[in-house]
Amino acid sequence: MEEESCSRAEEVVNDDLLEILRIDAELEPVCDRQESTRSKNVLRKQRNWERRLEAKKSKRKEEKQRKKLNKLNKDVNEQQLSKRVIKAITKERLEEARGAGPGLCVDLSMTDCLSAKEISRLACQIRRLYGCNKKALQPFRIFLTELKEDSLLHKECVRMNDGFLNYLIDVTEESWFHLFPSEDVIYLTPDASEALEYVEEDKVYILGGLVDETIQKKISYTRAKELGVRTARLPIDEYMVKRPNPKNFHSKILAINQVFEILLTFRDTKDWTKALAAGIPPGKEQSWRNVALHHCLSNGCSSVNGCRQNESPDS
Repeated sequence: MEEESCSRAEEVVNDDLLEILRIDAELEPVCDRQESTRSKNVLRKQRNWERRLEAKKSKRKEEKQRKKLNKLNKDVNEQQLSKRVIKAITKERLEEARGAGPGLCVDLSMTDCLSAKEISRLACQIRRLYGCNKKALQPFRIFLTELKEDSLLHKECVRMNDGFLNYLIDVTEESWFHLFPSEDVIYLTPDASEALEYVEEDKVYILGGLVDETIQKKISYTRAKELGVRTARLPIDEYMVKRPNPKNFHSKILAINQVFEILLTFRDTKDWTKALAAGIPPGKEQSWRNVALHHCLSNGCSSVNGCRQNESPDS
């Protein structure tokens, strides 16, 4: 009896164990399926999130590029507008100067004295002179006289100077002597004895079309005297003194654009010190005079030449 009871008990235990194993076996695939389902959901959500993140990044990048492009276009438009405005203002000033104000004439009757190299340099100086006039608040009316269309200088001006044919200047083959009354003319030459004191609004200032390499002296001075017109020089001697330098014997000879820049600056400032400093390059080896002249001018002396006569020889 006892053996049968034990045997039945073992059978019950075994059946229970088998049931437990069966239940575990049945539950295990369900857990795997649930885990797999959860993993797929997570992956799907992660992919969706990554796609949205990538889309946001792409959108931000496109927006940034669009803003950058808009800014560049705006800057270009503003720059173009600014150039147009500046060009219009410059043209208006130059047109007004052609109707009133002092005249500046470059006498080109002496180009036969120049070599081909000097002709090219003169064409370059004319370009710089015109550039200075364009920038000036009070421009001069510019004349180029005795400039023949078939001359080497005219060809060089066209070749070297962009837009030369459209310059707002008066170009003529006539002589300045036939264009202006002699009493209105002041011929500027370094060989004149009289120093220029003022830039007068009703005068025409003549510059000889020579370059500073030209060694022939008194060409422009002789021409002016032959025609009986007033001559004057810049007051370099009254305000500056040449430093000792035996190689610098042509220090007072300036290019026409340098002379013109001095006139422009004096017209704006009424100060020869500032005007000469603006036009005379450092290579000319000039130093400022700090003498009785400045004291005289500060006390209202009306004549530069008179003040010069009262300077001591040692100044």
